Amino acid sequence: MIDNSYILGLFGQYGFTTGTSSLSTGATQRLKAQPTPPWDTTRQAQQSDLLRAALAGRSLINEGAARLDVPGASADYGKLFTLYQGLASLAALADQAGSPGASTTQVSLADKRFEAGLSEVTGWMAQAGFDAFSMVQGTSSSLSKSTAGVVRDTSKSLTGPIHEGGLADPVAAFEGDVQFRMTIGKLETSVDIDIDLAEMGAQPRTLSAVISHINGKLETAGVQTRIGREMIPSEERTIQVGDKTVKLPDGPERWALMVRGSSVETVEFSAPDTADAVYVVQGSGAGNQLLKFTDGAGVGAAAGIGETHWVDGRMSQNGLPEGISAIRATETDAEGNVWMVADLSEGSATQPIKGTSDVALMKFDSAGRLVFSRALGAASEASGYALAISDDGRVAVAGSVTGALVNGDVGANRAVSDSFVTVYDLDGVEQWTQRRGATAADEATAVTFGDDGTVYVAGRAKSAMTGASAVGGWDGYLQAFSQSQAYPTAPITAASKFTTQFGTAGDDSVAAVTVEGNDLYVAGVENGRGVLRRYTLNPTGARTLAATRDLGLMGGEIAGLSVSDGRVVVAGTTHNSDLASGATVNTAHAGGKDVFVLSLDPSLTADGNDRITFFGGAGDDTAADMQVRDGKVWLTGVHDRPLGGLEDDPTEAYAARLDAQTGAVEWSRVWQGAGNQAAPATLAVAAGGAACLDRLGLPTGVIAQGDSKLLTAATSVRVGDRFEVVGANGRARTVTIEARDTLQSLARKIEQASNMQLRVTVASEGGEVTGKDGETALTMGGLQRLSISARDGREGAILKSGAAGRDALAGLGLSPGFIGRISGNDARTTYGVDLPNTLNLATPDAAKRAGEAILAAMKVVRDAYRDLKPEDPLTKARGQAPAYMTARIANYQAALNRLTGG
Repeated sequence: MIDNSYILGLFGQYGFTTGTSSLSTGATQRLKAQPTPPWDTTRQAQQSDLLRAALAGRSLINEGAARLDVPGASADYGKLFTLYQGLASLAALADQAGSPGASTTQVSLADKRFEAGLSEVTGWMAQAGFDAFSMVQGTSSSLSKSTAGVVRDTSKSLTGPIHEGGLADPVAAFEGDVQFRMTIGKLETSVDIDIDLAEMGAQPRTLSAVISHINGKLETAGVQTRIGREMIPSEERTIQVGDKTVKLPDGPERWALMVRGSSVETVEFSAPDTADAVYVVQGSGAGNQLLKFTDGAGVGAAAGIGETHWVDGRMSQNGLPEGISAIRATETDAEGNVWMVADLSEGSATQPIKGTSDVALMKFDSAGRLVFSRALGAASEASGYALAISDDGRVAVAGSVTGALVNGDVGANRAVSDSFVTVYDLDGVEQWTQRRGATAADEATAVTFGDDGTVYVAGRAKSAMTGASAVGGWDGYLQAFSQSQAYPTAPITAASKFTTQFGTAGDDSVAAVTVEGNDLYVAGVENGRGVLRRYTLNPTGARTLAATRDLGLMGGEIAGLSVSDGRVVVAGTTHNSDLASGATVNTAHAGGKDVFVLSLDPSLTADGNDRITFFGGAGDDTAADMQVRDGKVWLTGVHDRPLGGLEDDPTEAYAARLDAQTGAVEWSRVWQGAGNQAAPATLAVAAGGAACLDRLGLPTGVIAQGDSKLLTAATSVRVGDRFEVVGANGRARTVTIEARDTLQSLARKIEQASNMQLRVTVASEGGEVTGKDGETALTMGGLQRLSISARDGREGAILKSGAAGRDALAGLGLSPGFIGRISGNDARTTYGVDLPNTLNLATPDAAKRAGEAILAAMKVVRDAYRDLKPEDPLTKARGQAPAYMTARIANYQAALNRLTGG
């Protein structure tokens, strides 16, 4: 008997049913719709086989190995299967490198094959040419915005909160002697306006009254600048009651001062009465803080609004930006600004980093407000260890970098760290960077400027630095760099003057370096002993080791080194009560680990004037940082921690000023931190840096109204970073970051590279409307970012990451992939496979990240396979058959019955 399904098939009908019976039988066998994929358990290759093939150097892409078990299946299936097998091989390599028992040799080989395999897979995918869809490296979207933003100029400046309460209430920050000067700069002149709140007489010093008094002075002076007020929203307050979170009423209103300047005026603040200021950076809970203290009573130190753990003498407490994982150096400049070098574990909302960590140079004004942040732009990992400021305002940052930094160079071994030093001008614009490394790991831990502008870098290395010889273990090293410029507008370049390496057969390190005239001093710990070295600097650039002083067993660390008032001053921590044996002891060792301050003759020769002062209690004390100003030694660290204490036991912080020669403690403060864990990290001193302005949240000096618009300053991209734009014609054009590039110039480059397929604008966010130019609103302040979309009627284009170590997209916060129409009947489906070329297996964490990225890419391939499945007519046409069709089928069945005798 001829099956009903045969007749139904002839007429293209599948699976309809009448109200009482089925017209298709269960014996119907559907044809296989899709080829069996390689992830099917019956076809899946063993990971061990994939790993052996990959490690043997075989190609990860083998189009001939893709088997399709459905005749006439789309060629796209074969390409998907080929891609999947390549990804599976990469996953096997990542799994090998990340396994706990993997040896260094195994990791190195897997990493090498992964790098080559990733390039092979992504390169093949870019030219695979799928028929039914597109597959690109990255994402697929109709609009792409850079997360990196460039701050627009603004003449407004907001302080922190200075008053809590009503506008009619007297403001505590205005009490006492409050005198300062505002200097308003114009194009060719400046106007000084002296403010003295004593002139208000008996009038209550409310926020409105004081602002009115100041603005009256400004109006009389004929300037445009004014002082205003701004309400700061109260923070939400909650308490935990059992397992419930109960919201508390909002706290009182908080108010801040707002300096409302003008685009044609500059605003500078100064005060007649000042005192020295000391800044301490400390960890606080999950974040970091910048604390400001003063040793002077005349400037009126008081607890600020919302501050915690206040102690007498503290002027302010400000939180530092999120994403900072470590801070190891701070300095102040001649204007009283605070410069800081910080390690970043993540970028900010407007300055993404390119790798897993980076180094940032941050500048804060004297009120603790961030002026700008400069990211080094490391492609993988970087750490900052040292900072120095020259007399002419240049800033040097030194540390270590793993992976690419300058022109994509990853060094002798991309898996180990190299030393770097970067010099910036006083506006934070990079002048030059030098990366120097040994075959094994090395890092720069100290930096200083010579009188002639030479930059001296010291650190440690596990093998021979270029131009020097290894001694054994970790060695200390010293390098010198000079800079030159062929003509005024030419790039500034740096050249090495010398490199020397020193130490013992054990492990050695360098903690500090300083220059005094023709003498250069280096302090470090060599095989457990404190050692000072003095080099004579010759006019030819050479150096001569002039003296060495062994201080004895350390049992601690060296925190700093300086030359002041004809004495060499060294500070640190030690368990050794007989350190620098023979030196006169001003204050005896108290037990545990104590802080020491040592004063020596500049020749480093022991004599009767050598002095050592121990500072601390019976427990353990630390010296996190040390600076010397006018012969006085400033220190900060953890104070008198009980011996044998656990890591999370309570700790107290201290800051102190000592006389190095007499040992007298002239000023000190002890305080607690969040969660009873106070952890000072660095210290910086500013002569005359504290004033009554601190109580008002106002800085000394000129208020910054703008910052550099250069991409190399505002973002983490570096000169030479690049990416590609692939237009509709399939041709890739390279966009390269140049020294003078801004968002505007980059937007033009991208449009031209896309053959005008893309529309790239510079979009403004936030800010204040200041007027109109026709129908266009004029704004000031806020941010600007790139906004990329397809032009009307155009298909769009693909952004491709630059070569590993030179990718600009990561620093701009732009995702690689397709930008164009992704919806609509005629829009082509595009899949994004996000496999950054920065993926590697060099470390366990890197292998984990790489493995996760590969697994995500394999899922995209499976999604594309699922979406490629042809529509099943058996599922599409189900339900009650129309009456005419039921009648027609009945007639066909009757005819069959007559023919077959049924």
